[in-house]
Amino acid sequence: MNNKTIATHNGNFHADDVFSIAALKLIFPSLKLIRTRDFDLIAGADIVVDVGGEYEPDRDRFDHHQRGGAGARENGIPYSSFGLIWQKYGAAICGGNEDIANGVDAGLVSTIDAIDCGHVEGVMQGISLSQTISMFNPTWQEETHFDAAFDEAVEFAARVLTRFIAAASGGISAKAIVAQAIEDAEDPRVIVLEQYTPWKKTVFNLSEEALYVVYPSQTGEWRVQTVPAELGSFEDRKSLPEAWAGLSGDALQKVTGIDDAMFCHNGLFIAGAESFASTMKMASLAVEASFTI
Repeated sequence: MNNKTIATHNGNFHADDVFSIAALKLIFPSLKLIRTRDFDLIAGADIVVDVGGEYEPDRDRFDHHQRGGAGARENGIPYSSFGLIWQKYGAAICGGNEDIANGVDAGLVSTIDAIDCGHVEGVMQGISLSQTISMFNPTWQEETHFDAAFDEAVEFAARVLTRFIAAASGGISAKAIVAQAIEDAEDPRVIVLEQYTPWKKTVFNLSEEALYVVYPSQTGEWRVQTVPAELGSFEDRKSLPEAWAGLSGDALQKVTGIDDAMFCHNGLFIAGAESFASTMKMASLAVEASFTI
């Protein structure tokens, strides 16, 4: 049934309880939320989140504050209430797709859990999503009610969560497309995509030979881009020819001998031409060039 009564604690809130409620609203849109620490109200709720001192997923009890916590992932990141909710309901929220649910856990849920549990190793520095959620709490100078602020935070979190689900879904679809392109490549050093698809992680993981990826731009021209030496690195397996750096239009056409060459970034990681054939020729010239980082 959709008309679940869900209890979480009242007062100051954090990203784990906010995102837990946002997630549950995606599968129980008519849920009744109670923010309380009253034991009788908590005991009568269908689902209890981040309060109550119990983790019993079969009874829909999802707290992690009890002695010993509520377990941890294989990578050592402990579960907060959001992670516990996601373990049980994540796949259902993602249309039954475990791969998408796992992708959302890796990209969003586990980071929120880590911060909430003080497991900061490997968590990026700077303003985090968890801190952003905390900013929804009223300051001491504001008269805003905590429950109203909580509702605003949940609305924001629900939007973020749906975008993470969409991104994870798109990433899985992209992986299959790029993997097929790697298999179909006439020259394993040049991977051709018929439409732009996120490719870096898949190409890096599945092809040690790939140097360049060719794909159409959103404006109709074509691009050739270097494969990074490491994911997230600004170094490439092989840069574009040094003589092309920063050139565009006539200057680039003269150097390359390609009459519709358009530009080459000064960083030698991306270049483009108007036609597919010309962009493939640029890739071929880059493959044969001697300059390599």
